[in-house]
Amino acid sequence: MKAFRLMPVAIGIIALFTGEASAADPATVNWKSVPTKTVALFYPAQSTYQWLRGADHAGAPVVTGGGACLTCHKDAEEKLGNKLVKANKLEPTPVDGKNGVVKLNVQVAYDKENAYFRFQWKTNNPYPGEAYPFYRFDGKEWKTYGAQKLAAAVRKGEQPGVYEDRLTMMIDDGGVPAFAGQGCWLTCHNGERDAPNQPSAAEVKASPFFQAIKKADVRKYLPSTRTDELASWDKGKSLEEIAKIKAAGGFLDLIQWRAHRSNPVGMADDGYVLEWRNFDAGKNMFSSNMDAKTKQPKFMYDEKKVGKKALRIEDIRKTSTVLIRGQTAVPFDPNAGWKEGDLVSQYVVSREDAAGSAADNKEAKGVWKDGMWTVVWARKLNLTNPDDKALVEGKVYNFAFAVHDDNVTSRGHFVSFPATLGFGVKADIQATRLK
Repeated sequence: MKAFRLMPVAIGIIALFTGEASAADPATVNWKSVPTKTVALFYPAQSTYQWLRGADHAGAPVVTGGGACLTCHKDAEEKLGNKLVKANKLEPTPVDGKNGVVKLNVQVAYDKENAYFRFQWKTNNPYPGEAYPFYRFDGKEWKTYGAQKLAAAVRKGEQPGVYEDRLTMMIDDGGVPAFAGQGCWLTCHNGERDAPNQPSAAEVKASPFFQAIKKADVRKYLPSTRTDELASWDKGKSLEEIAKIKAAGGFLDLIQWRAHRSNPVGMADDGYVLEWRNFDAGKNMFSSNMDAKTKQPKFMYDEKKVGKKALRIEDIRKTSTVLIRGQTAVPFDPNAGWKEGDLVSQYVVSREDAAGSAADNKEAKGVWKDGMWTVVWARKLNLTNPDDKALVEGKVYNFAFAVHDDNVTSRGHFVSFPATLGFGVKADIQATRLK
């Protein structure tokens, strides 16, 4: 067997992190001079927008009256997370060995052009979550293989638990008023993936609203885009009404650093929450590796650089599994002698393919060392895209942070209560002005 030769990819990431930098590179910031704010993130289980307003939540009168979560839960993140991560009414499918709390160290700085962020957190596992589910050859066809730990197939032992680590920032500039008090609970609802009353694919397909927005599943959304008091997943407003909400700034920025689908090319994605969890206009740095017509992958690993054209299950966490177009990926050869158990990634990643507003986060770099991720991130100030919240000196914003760890996605993340972040203005987290 040829030796793996993926180390140049990892070295490339570290070079981006520490090497010669561009004007927007956060690696140039003297982070020792920037104060650190430690934010407690906790496991929320199935505490959705609807549950917060229901009879089972003692704080429902506070919430329905427009009150903030911290009215009752100030400094209670650790207690909440350690309770909710275990089997209880809000957690019907607990993950063995999962921690209830993550401490996220946050540093923020800015200059006349960019905001700079630095995050650090410890992972639950003794390895970075850099892998993503695969396509596996079963001897006849290529089928999805591996899934996040909340998936039924993983809980039953039918599939391995595989998913990428992620870091998320959700940003509000006051356009979604209740977000300042209730944060991401405005976006998480019954009906979403791994949440109560999740509809079947057929039910979503039959929904007139989801036909109108052309989506096949239920993801994050804001109550302002629904017509009923409890903001039901299928009770959506017209496209014209939703467009007016967006034009008035009534959406949330949602941007994510992904250990598999963005970090290998030094980027983070860019999206927003309104009627659904949308990506910004343009093109992401990651795209599907499945050809819809041939039902075969588009790319395989470059054997000259990787040592193999496909990986095997025993290779996971021993080497990088990322397919980078022009580096570790070459066009798929259907006649390459595929064997049962061969694996290729579900996504192909490319910095060069990213375009438009979706490619705004061009400087986001993470390194995992000694059980800890360190992610540094630059985002331009004064963006004018209609799907972005422009960060401007002299303003305060409402931020919420989330971390996906331990091979989970959807609601299996860790979340913060909302916190204010100020650029030249007093706030819970104050950005340091660079000279």
